[in-house]
Amino acid sequence: MNLTPEQMATGRRNFLRTLAGVPAVAALGAAAVAKGPVRGERLRVGFIGVGGQGRALLSRVDHSVVEVKALADIRPDSLAAADEVLNKAKQPAAKHYVEYKDMLEHEDLEAIITAPPLWMHAEIVTTCLNAGKHVLCEKMMAKTREGYQAMADTARRNNKLLEIGYQRNYNPIYQSAYQGVMKSGALGEIYHIRLAWMRNGNWRRNQTPPSKDFDASKWGYPTWDHLANWRLYWKYSEGLFAELGSHQVNAANWFLGAAPTRVQAMGGVYRYKDGRELPDHVFATFEYPGGITGTFSSIESNAFDERYEAFFGTKGTLIIRNENDAMLFDEGDAAARPTGVEVAPKGAGAALETSETKPQQAGGNATQRAAAAATGAQTVSPSTYEINAFASAIRADTPLNCGPEKASHSASWTIAANEAMKSGQIVAIP
Repeated sequence: MNLTPEQMATGRRNFLRTLAGVPAVAALGAAAVAKGPVRGERLRVGFIGVGGQGRALLSRVDHSVVEVKALADIRPDSLAAADEVLNKAKQPAAKHYVEYKDMLEHEDLEAIITAPPLWMHAEIVTTCLNAGKHVLCEKMMAKTREGYQAMADTARRNNKLLEIGYQRNYNPIYQSAYQGVMKSGALGEIYHIRLAWMRNGNWRRNQTPPSKDFDASKWGYPTWDHLANWRLYWKYSEGLFAELGSHQVNAANWFLGAAPTRVQAMGGVYRYKDGRELPDHVFATFEYPGGITGTFSSIESNAFDERYEAFFGTKGTLIIRNENDAMLFDEGDAAARPTGVEVAPKGAGAALETSETKPQQAGGNATQRAAAAATGAQTVSPSTYEINAFASAIRADTPLNCGPEKASHSASWTIAANEAMKSGQIVAIP
């Protein structure tokens, strides 16, 4: 995306100007929903899966709202690392479990936050729901259509809350963009969206087993590499379409008020021929009702474009970049059209880190800083909003932003995109 610093500054000003008088603009500074109406004592929570993403969520817990009672993970090194997270937050140690079912049996828990490998989502979540626990499950919802349907049915049958971890739904930038730009019709009629998540680096993790006698096969991983790098194997993962693309499609579905109906895709292992099964480059084109076409691209060979969602309307263009910077351009504004390629300052050096694993910089990006100055508030992680909203929904029956229905739409898109990539055919999205 070739925008000069001057053009980006104009886009940010346009965005903030459009939000004038919109209540959600206060949330840009993290003033509106930092805690929410949580009643009673802290919510008693257990974590299942405290690998990289599980610990990222653990580090974003507001301990005035949530009490972390127990941790379950098959890797002792992950449990030890999670202890460090709690210690850094000056919280007492949580009890350790290897088998999550033992934790459910022995701990007095109200809710579970879970971030295991994707192939285990449906089994773990349905077990927790049947045990009478509310569940916040990391994205995507499940690896199969049968899995996510079972999760939704089990939550409904047990009358328990199930929230899926698409944190853009709780990000004040996205909330404000939806309220102030999308709902107001500022873009006019939208016929195209573009989603991109570009990185330059190897997804493979070079890790050693926690001990010489550690045997991952008892949990379904024939080798250590299958556990440490589960995202690279089809048995456990749906690849870049799931880990990255489903985030952006989930947000696009929300903004458009619709879900895609068909998709075609390409991709392959183009750069890292190291035995992985999942592609390191993927590309998809998909269609919404009403003639809206979307594209998603993700590569592991160049990070120049970073990550963004762009919505192109007959009256204007909305761009949300790196989840913390929003720009709005009027379609008649010639200044928004670059006349040459100029490279704006970027932070692409950390391209393999996402908002999920890398804390936001203090003060946020330019859009956040401007809004924070207006509201006198501080930047807070969207994952903290999400966890607090989950606790509030349990305690005070407040609404959640991404329950099973919304999350299942992006999961269905992911599964269909991979089917299209493998078959070379256009695939209808159930």
